[in-house]
Amino acid sequence: MSVAQLIGKGLLAGTIVAAASEIAKRSAIFGALVVSIPLTSILAMTALYHETGDTQKVVDFSESVLWLLIPSLALFVVLPFMIRRGWGFEISLVTGILATLAAYAIGVWSAQSIGGLR
Repeated sequence: MSVAQLIGKGLLAGTIVAAASEIAKRSAIFGALVVSIPLTSILAMTALYHETGDTQKVVDFSESVLWLLIPSLALFVVLPFMIRRGWGFEISLVTGILATLAAYAIGVWSAQSIGGLR
């Protein structure tokens, strides 16, 4: 992969984040819609296929994403829960990230042990 391709991917990702945050200023639900669309996964699968031509790698990747989708939701449960109970944004975010990392560890273990993914 060339440096130009890496820069292009970074610019696209940054544009998506910037767009989502600007849209969220006006409408939380539409900002959430932008980030909930699996654009990153679609772009990653497209790049993976174009770079390798291997559909099995795409299948393995998409199944792995599925296994890690539920653990990624921990942040979105913990963060608002803590803020609503009077905790500050920063500590709530850090706690949500730590909870997500713990959930990811369980998700990776489950995907490998139960799902047979590597």
